[in-house]
Amino acid sequence: MPRAPWRRRRTTDSPRPAGRRWAGRLRRSSTFARQVLLVRVGRRDGDTVVGADLVVPDHRYADRQRRRYGRNRFDRAEVDAVMPVSPALPPTAPVDDTPSMSIPLLPGERTAARRMKFALVNACTLSSLMLGMLAIFLAMQGEVRIAALCLIACVAFDGLDGALARKLGVASPFGAQMDSLADMCSFGLAAPVVVYASLAGSVPPGAAAVACALVAACAAIRLARFNVSPKDGRFFCGVPTTMAAAVLALTVAIGLPVPGLVMVAAVALLAFTMVSSFPYAKLARLVKLPPWLWLAPVVGALIDIRLTFALVVVGYLVSGPLLWLHQRRTA
Repeated sequence: MPRAPWRRRRTTDSPRPAGRRWAGRLRRSSTFARQVLLVRVGRRDGDTVVGADLVVPDHRYADRQRRRYGRNRFDRAEVDAVMPVSPALPPTAPVDDTPSMSIPLLPGERTAARRMKFALVNACTLSSLMLGMLAIFLAMQGEVRIAALCLIACVAFDGLDGALARKLGVASPFGAQMDSLADMCSFGLAAPVVVYASLAGSVPPGAAAVACALVAACAAIRLARFNVSPKDGRFFCGVPTTMAAAVLALTVAIGLPVPGLVMVAAVALLAFTMVSSFPYAKLARLVKLPPWLWLAPVVGALIDIRLTFALVVVGYLVSGPLLWLHQRRTA
C-alpha cells in the first residue's frame, strides 16, 4: 500500500492542536519552492536583488536551510538552475538637476581693468591668427613675399601675447589654448601653404605637397605634446613651431638661392626636428650668450645676409643633437 503523502501530527508532546502536515517529496518540494520564490520579511537590503517582477534568493539563507534540514533537503545548484543569481546592481547615482555653472575664462579678480588687459592679450593672439589667414590668401594670389612678411608679423604677435599676459598678470588656461590654436593656424597651416606657393614651378608638385604636409602634421604633434608635457625653463624639446615658421618665412622673404629639391629636403628635415627629442636652447638663454658671439652674425648680415642666415639656421639645428650627446655623456 503506497505511503500517504501526509501523516497526522502527534498531540502528546505538542501544545498545538492535531492536524496534518506535508511529508515526503511534497515537503521537500515545498521547501525548494519556498527558497526560490519566497520573500522573507525583515532581511537586509543586500540579501536580495529585486527586479521589476523578480526576487533572487540569498545563498546564505540557503546554507542555513541546508544545515537545518539536511544536505539532501536543499541544493544550491538546483536554485541556480531555476533562478540564476545575477550580481547586485550598483546603486544609481542621484541625478543632479541643478544648472551647470560656466567656468570663468579669466581666473582671479574680475575687475574692469583686468578684463581690459585680458582683452588686449587675446587681441594679440587673434591678430596672429588673422595674419596667418591673410598669408594664406596672399599666397593663393601669388604674393609669396608679402605672405612671408605676414608670417613674420605672426611670429611677433605670438611672442607679444605671452609676454603681455605674464607682465599684466592675466595668464590663463583659456589664453594658453587660444595661443595653441592660433599657432596651428598661422605656423602649422599658413607657413606650409606659403612655402608650397614659393616652390610652385621649381619642383614636382607631389614632392612639395608631401614636404609641406609633413610640416603641418609635425606642427600639430608638437603643439599637442607641448600642452601636455612638463615645461623646462632652459630648453625646448624639439624646435618650436614659432621658430620653424620664422625660418620658413625668412627663407621665402629673402629669396634664399637654394635648388628646389634641396629646399624640399630642408623643409622635411625642419618638420622632423619639431617632433624630435633633441634639446634646443630657448631665446632667453641665447640672449645671455657673450656679446662677441652676437657680433659675428651682425657683421655677417652686413656682408651677405643670405649666407649668414643659412649659417645661423644650420648652427641652431645642429646644436640640438650636440646638446643631446653632451647630456648623454655627462649622465
